[in-house]
Amino acid sequence: MRIAIAGANGRMGRMLIEAVLNSGDLQLTVALDHSGAESIGQDAGAFLGKDTGVIISDDLGQLAQADCLIDFTRPAGTMRHLQACVEHNCKLVIGTTGFSDEEKDQIAAAAENIAVVFAPNMSVGVNVALRLIEIAAKMMNQGFDAEVFEAHHRNKVDAPSGTALAMGEAVAKAWDVNLDDVADWARHGETGAREDGRIGFSVVRGGDIIGDHTVYFCGEGERIEITHRSSNRTTYAQGSLRAVRFLANQDKGLFSMHDVLGS
Repeated sequence: MRIAIAGANGRMGRMLIEAVLNSGDLQLTVALDHSGAESIGQDAGAFLGKDTGVIISDDLGQLAQADCLIDFTRPAGTMRHLQACVEHNCKLVIGTTGFSDEEKDQIAAAAENIAVVFAPNMSVGVNVALRLIEIAAKMMNQGFDAEVFEAHHRNKVDAPSGTALAMGEAVAKAWDVNLDDVADWARHGETGAREDGRIGFSVVRGGDIIGDHTVYFCGEGERIEITHRSSNRTTYAQGSLRAVRFLANQDKGLFSMHDVLGS
């Protein structure tokens, strides 16, 4: 498959470029960055000391030369890329987080025309953790309090993280409730005793933390913790490539990493 990478000069963009170049079955054909970026006009493999012949561009028309775009940018950029993918019949893997409900609806609408994998986290381990959380929540739907903790680097702009929200959604789904109806997004001052059935969230931003997530199920006399920690971003890149390969056999539709992993 011919692959395009958005945010080509960012940390994830570079890792995705390297992963595609090192794969035996995928070909890098397009590298995109935002208009005015210093990387425009540079070879996409320059940071590796490689001459790939793929020049970083802000021309979304180049998506006509790709079978699938991998996008880990920001919501506004991803929405522009989404429309271009529909226009040029290019499949899309979205790892961006922080979308509004309206933007999620637009992604779903686009998936009526192209194949899209949309997931808050492309890590295989995170998606295994999500399934374990759902199983645990079904078994601990009485007598246990659920709390979601996450920590990321100081430059992350959305909170809670998309993965933390997905973990909260997994608990809420198992409890047959709407997350927005039971979530405690922050606590400050005299909050009173904890209410039954609530799902609390705690957020840390600092340093270069790649991503830590824990869901606590706290009962009387015992506590269960389901934790995933990322030590580097290669897990996201490799998960993204699995998503790309999954889309090779899909013409259209909206898919999750659970679909990709067959879970």
